[in-house]
Amino acid sequence: MDRNDAWALLCEFTASEGLRKHGLAVEAVMRHFAGRAGAAADLWGIVGLLHDFDYEQNPTTETHAFAGARVLRERGWPEVIARAVASHSDHTGVPRESEMEKTLFAVDELAGFVTAVALVKPGRSVYEVDVASVRKKMKDKAFARAVSRDEIVAGAAALGVDLDAHVAAVIEAMKGVADVLGLAGT
Repeated sequence: MDRNDAWALLCEFTASEGLRKHGLAVEAVMRHFAGRAGAAADLWGIVGLLHDFDYEQNPTTETHAFAGARVLRERGWPEVIARAVASHSDHTGVPRESEMEKTLFAVDELAGFVTAVALVKPGRSVYEVDVASVRKKMKDKAFARAVSRDEIVAGAAALGVDLDAHVAAVIEAMKGVADVLGLAGT
């Protein structure tokens, strides 16, 4: 299975442009972190792209990620990908064991939050986002309220990195695909 297969699977299950862009954002961030870890960027990218592919059809904590992992296994995707999808959120109870699984957890919510911050900037651009603006918005519980601040903090801690440095790395990775994400500015 390759990236084209992953994109086809994402599109098969996900009609929402926003959710597809979230997959693309997490893919870019995972590739960035794979490079830093000396890991397989293609594998990490596919995991990022697919992590929420089932969400639109399975939006509840009872079904999300479980359904995705099941579909991946039924269709013959590698177990390492199915397991990463199953472990990416606390509600599944699947422990994160590999560096890739920990990284996916650490970047998922944060990539969504950085996107939300970019969209409220005057130019609607990730290039306008910095660590201070993300940290300030994290304190505003009404802003992007569906994003778990606790998971953002726990993700950085699980990687053993400073939260500000982690936020900066995610912003930098997303800048690399700003055009694709619609976050290059107006």
